[in-house]
Amino acid sequence: MPDIMLKAENVNKDHKRAGEIIRALINVNLEIYAGEVAVIQGPTACGKTTLLNVLSGLDMPDDGKVFLDGENISRATEARLSTIRRQKVGFVFQDFNLIDALTAEENVEALLWPESLTSKDIEKRALAALRDVNLLDRKDHSPRQLSGGEKQRVAVARAIIHQPRVLFADEPTGNLDPESGNSLMDLLVKLNKDYKTTIVIVTHDEKIAQKYGKKRIRMDKGAIISVN
Repeated sequence: MPDIMLKAENVNKDHKRAGEIIRALINVNLEIYAGEVAVIQGPTACGKTTLLNVLSGLDMPDDGKVFLDGENISRATEARLSTIRRQKVGFVFQDFNLIDALTAEENVEALLWPESLTSKDIEKRALAALRDVNLLDRKDHSPRQLSGGEKQRVAVARAIIHQPRVLFADEPTGNLDPESGNSLMDLLVKLNKDYKTTIVIVTHDEKIAQKYGKKRIRMDKGAIISVN
């Protein structure tokens, strides 16, 4: 049995919106094992992104516990959370979050700029990550010169440059055409296979969930209603 990479115990989370309390997560219990590809799905505003944010340490639960790679992150300091995210976690978002003034290579390198590495080491890692996503030939292009699918591949390269234990992807195919979306998902599955990276994907796309989700987590109104 593989190790548990992510675990939520009795997690609750509320949001305040226009003076109203929104129950974003309600008594969530979940385990995701190391090396799994887990897909979180459900209707709009059901708590998918909130769950991803809490599991990754981007947000804290109001109560309950969250463990990442065996460490309780739900009460960790911001400094410790920053270290955990920098060392163990990668993020891919729907809107790419690339810097227009930088080349593809520089966008990937940016994640390592705070690290105490030589510029040569950072460049070597960035080129290796771009090679992994089959985009080495576009390394000198700016985001404006790249297609949507290529931008998302740059985002994936940036997310994996530090070889994270777990990769979180929030609607990563949302701004892509079906062909580019499937190509991106094939890439994520390859990274999972090659590097044993645990991958957690939020999606509303039933076809993607069905095809790629080894573990499918269904949510509704802040609660997990099924895991299979």
